[in-house]
Amino acid sequence: MAIGHQSSGDAITRSNGRVSPFAALTRRSRDRLVGISAASRQLETMLARAAQVDSTVLISGETGTGKEEIARALHAVGSRALRPFVAVNCGAMAPTLIESQLFGHEKGAFTGAFGSSQGVFRAADGGIVFLDEIGEMPLDLQPRLLRALQEREVTPVGSTESFGFDVQVIAATNRDLLADVEAGRFREDLYWRINTIEVSVPPLRDRIDDIPLFIGHFCRHFAAKMEVPVWEPDAQTIERFRRYHWPGNVRQFVQTIERAYALGSVPFLPGEQEPSTIGERTTGRPARLPEAGLGDAMEHQLPVLNLEALRRMAVKQALAITGGHKGQAAALLGVHINTMTRLVDEALPDAVQRRPPRRPR
Repeated sequence: MAIGHQSSGDAITRSNGRVSPFAALTRRSRDRLVGISAASRQLETMLARAAQVDSTVLISGETGTGKEEIARALHAVGSRALRPFVAVNCGAMAPTLIESQLFGHEKGAFTGAFGSSQGVFRAADGGIVFLDEIGEMPLDLQPRLLRALQEREVTPVGSTESFGFDVQVIAATNRDLLADVEAGRFREDLYWRINTIEVSVPPLRDRIDDIPLFIGHFCRHFAAKMEVPVWEPDAQTIERFRRYHWPGNVRQFVQTIERAYALGSVPFLPGEQEPSTIGERTTGRPARLPEAGLGDAMEHQLPVLNLEALRRMAVKQALAITGGHKGQAAALLGVHINTMTRLVDEALPDAVQRRPPRRPR
């Protein structure tokens, strides 16, 4: 299984020959679930069953395995597909505000509460609430969450009135919650409340048969996005990708491919160096990047360990790919045009000094 972009021809079919719900989802959703390995097939079977019921689901797995995308897939193929999907990162919310964010608050309930708020559970009524990093929720708030899930109602901060809600809860964690229960960091009763159905997402190192497929559809996606030729790896390169342990899982894999396309380099693993440009195919014919007129964008080879040098190289190569168009280069790097102007000034001081002075109006 992978989270990525795939053509309809890669759809997963079940043993009976029919396309599974998650294969159908790959043709409709930006984030797709794809896989041919035994671990991916087993996961897909579990997800297809979980999507048919309205029970609470706990998705467990290492960081970067795509737990939120699995939750969104369950939403997309379940009975609540047309209702809201509200995601909450329990580890990112301020401890002093998490209660009001989940359950809502009344106007004037605390300093800064200039209006009332429904909270996550009421805002998602009829849909799904996704509690990401549930293991990071403060221990003193867990009893209130447990009661809300049991009673299907919440009492906003500063209110004495309770409000009912109808949501399916999907939680996710990269922690061993049973170990946290034994250590007193997580309530046992809450653990069993959120763990009606547990979906365990295997790490990428246990799905190496999916690696060639991953390379293909991620390369096609980023090649189309950046309007450059698709990189086609040889058998030896594929085998190197299969042998790598991928500590960051699918997230690291995606970033490896995206970074290579953004910087004009063939995708490479940490510790490797690739002398080729992104357009080099197995035929050995490289596709040249357009000239930017602002210096040689390929003056360095990766990896570069100096962050300043890497930033300068990224700016130069973005300009090279876009033919020197700063607006398009800014979009490619994901920064504002004003930030791009500053980055160009810092990366290409010689070019800036050669600019002719503006004529006074």
